[in-house]
Amino acid sequence: MEKFPLTKVGYNALEAELKNLKAVERPHIIAAISEARAQGDLSENAEYSAAKEKQSFIEGRIQDLEAVLSRAQVIDVANVRSNVIRFGATVVVADEDSDEEKAYQIVGDYEADIEKNKISLSSPLAKALIGKEVGDVAEFSAPSGRKSFEIIEVKYI
Repeated sequence: MEKFPLTKVGYNALEAELKNLKAVERPHIIAAISEARAQGDLSENAEYSAAKEKQSFIEGRIQDLEAVLSRAQVIDVANVRSNVIRFGATVVVADEDSDEEKAYQIVGDYEADIEKNKISLSSPLAKALIGKEVGDVAEFSAPSGRKSFEIIEVKYI
């Protein structure tokens, strides 16, 4: 059975989402379906159809979250002291073409969010960074072409 690596923060966020879906969203959608049923003919009832569709989405998401959380491998990186980039590291890199600096945290697939600069362990950039240290250069293929980043800082928070 495959394990899913998650940071402690990521695990807690998924667990909170699951609790919200079960305690708030599920009862709310059940009430909406009951209300739509009370309106009569279900074949032409748009509210009923929309509520059933949302219920299907919620139940699917609950199943996904339960599966991930049951097979999660929680990795607490707060106490890691290393200069080598591994899962959970926050890495400051400089684009060798533009000298622009960015910070990325390497996380599991289920907590990756590029808008929050959290990149998946399986992404090309993360794969290029893993095992490197400050001063090294990570090269990888991006949709826009070959990219090179110099590693400026590695921290575990």
